[in-house]
Amino acid sequence: MSIHIDPLERKWMWTIAGLLVFSWAIIIYYAAKDNVNPPSNVEVIDSSKLHLASGVGGGEFMEDNLGVSEDKNGNVTVHMVAARYGFYPLHITVPAHKPIKFRIASFDVLHGVLIPFSNMNTMIVPGYVSQITTTFENEGDFPLICNEYCGQGHAYMYGMIHIVPEDQFKPKMGVK
Repeated sequence: MSIHIDPLERKWMWTIAGLLVFSWAIIIYYAAKDNVNPPSNVEVIDSSKLHLASGVGGGEFMEDNLGVSEDKNGNVTVHMVAARYGFYPLHITVPAHKPIKFRIASFDVLHGVLIPFSNMNTMIVPGYVSQITTTFENEGDFPLICNEYCGQGHAYMYGMIHIVPEDQFKPKMGVK
């Protein structure tokens, strides 16, 4: 026994299937072109001990260790904490046209960080270190925006990233 499908319905089914395949192809193309991929670093951390010297990483997220650092090989790393309702440190300066590794932890609840006009967009989950590497092509001042609702003060959660030419970059934390 065969099921009869009206020819007009059959045309619409193929049209919708074609639109789905076309949409997926566009998404995959731009993800590959702009190097957009999910974070692959899975590192567990005790959020209640972020500020202690005995925490994971020997106090990597202590207040004195937050900010931008450059190692002896010239690799730039940004250590940040997201907590209600702000990013700490509030202002950071990084060089343009150079890979920047962000290591961010949440002190309390789920947060997100988005930097407009870049491919920097990640979720910050309590209990894990979010690590993402990106290169900024545009110089200037850009906001750090929390794009995950984190409570009543969510609208006031912000930070600022200042992207400067590589020859004007001076890390605030010194060399690690």
